[in-house]
Amino acid sequence: MRPLPRPRSLSGWTMAGFGLCAAVLGALGLAAPDALLTLMGFAPIPAARRAEGDHTLVFLTASSMAALNMGVYYVLAALADWTPFFRWTVPFRLLTCAVFVLAVVTGRAPAGFLGVGLWEGLGALVTGAALRHERRARQNAAG
Repeated sequence: MRPLPRPRSLSGWTMAGFGLCAAVLGALGLAAPDALLTLMGFAPIPAARRAEGDHTLVFLTASSMAALNMGVYYVLAALADWTPFFRWTVPFRLLTCAVFVLAVVTGRAPAGFLGVGLWEGLGALVTGAALRHERRARQNAAG
């Protein structure tokens, strides 16, 4: 029996963890949108009370599918130890954090959305720190 593939670096593990969370939350949003809304601190509105033309579930479906796909990409990149991809994600995850936090601060999004932004930002910082640690370890090993 062949062992399961695993990330080969600390930064790979951070990407795999982030990716697994994104994939699970994306799948949850597709299977049980109200459960995802509740988890994020939003009060779900029953279908019978939704106004005609309310496309909340359409956007939740699109976001959930994107999260599922992104999560799978991150896990696959982690298993391939694709370090350049890890580096590319850090500034864009920080940008996502800033945009989501700004949306809450300006009143465009409810406070429950803050957790999504902070999750992105914290994940980016942890991955960035792991990449920095690995770079320093390689430099020290090279002499």
